[in-house]
Amino acid sequence: MIEEATSGIKTDVSPDARWYVIHTYSGYESKVKANIEKIIENRGMQNLIHQVAVPVQDATEIKNGKKKIVSRKIFPSYVLLNMVMNDDTWYVVRNTRGVTSFVGPGSKPVPLSEQEVASMGIELPKATIDMEIGDSVQVNNGPFQDSMGTIKEINQNKKTVVVTLSIFGRETPLEMDFTQVTRI
Repeated sequence: MIEEATSGIKTDVSPDARWYVIHTYSGYESKVKANIEKIIENRGMQNLIHQVAVPVQDATEIKNGKKKIVSRKIFPSYVLLNMVMNDDTWYVVRNTRGVTSFVGPGSKPVPLSEQEVASMGIELPKATIDMEIGDSVQVNNGPFQDSMGTIKEINQNKKTVVVTLSIFGRETPLEMDFTQVTRI
């Protein structure tokens, strides 16, 4: 079973947040995690850097005939971050003591795919929506802003809803993000 050493979890995670991997000096994973969490708190970056994780796994070790359970890092010298990548967050993380680099070609960090994150045992936060099928909604932005429609489908995994709008006198289904509609 994988345990995740995390903190600084924010309940309203930005949809732009992705998981990134940073490389650290050997044995500095916990120190880097603590340093980044301290920076997040001091600079008020909770809305940009949501989670700092050092995935560990419990292992049974037998020494001198005694059984002992120890926590081992699954990815030694690596720390996982759930964050919104921009110039500020890149600079803060990259210049944290103990961090050598982001994982990716050159200086360009590459986010992990959802499949990679799931295979590491990290649960992705589920977006919740306070709407149901049949609810009347108003579109907040985009080309159909201020249009009224009805929810026909809700897809929790993709974080989308299918809304039928009356366009040129015809009912037309459109797929939209949770954030694009508001219940009336």
